[in-house]
Amino acid sequence: MTALAHEVTPVVDNPVSDLDEILWQAWKAMDLPEGYRAEIIEGAIEVSPTGRRRHGVLSNRLSRALNRHLAGGDYAAYQDVNVIHRQKAWIPDVFLAPEDLDEVPDEEDLGVDASGVAMVIEVVSPGRRNIERDRVRKRREYARAGIPVYVIVDDFDEDGAVLVLTLPNVQKAIYEGELRVPYGAEVEVPSGPAKGFAIGEEITRG
Repeated sequence: MTALAHEVTPVVDNPVSDLDEILWQAWKAMDLPEGYRAEIIEGAIEVSPTGRRRHGVLSNRLSRALNRHLAGGDYAAYQDVNVIHRQKAWIPDVFLAPEDLDEVPDEEDLGVDASGVAMVIEVVSPGRRNIERDRVRKRREYARAGIPVYVIVDDFDEDGAVLVLTLPNVQKAIYEGELRVPYGAEVEVPSGPAKGFAIGEEITRG
């Protein structure tokens, strides 16, 4: 769990499929009502509402704390921006990227390219499908994209836990490094621009 942020298992990109292209065009044409967002996750467009209060509290605590940790550096925390990878689109609750996002545009200028994202954080929402999305499907998607660090803040893992995933294997769509810490204890990001960033009770408290 000591690899640098850019160390991922490489893979040769496969051509974008017809389904990917259809979903991409449909996603770009969507006009959602306020309070909803759409993502392309593992071959499907998923529409979800804005998170509940607890979700917003955790996301904002994480963003503010991360920006304090990064102060004076070249990276910053962001929210509500599309992260794009090969006609897939995700909106992480928080992500870490260069301070100037114009350095990492996607090809169609719809967000930022996943290759420039150093870390993503998802705060798990209630509901079986929401839980499965962050724990399973987004975990695979972020690994496929080679995003170096994926942090899951999960109120629904027993009494609550933080999972820090590192060392993405792009070919297998898995993270080979995994560290789970229950709420009440503190876990640090082990690598990349956010190395040493601690997530503990100050952030996870109810």
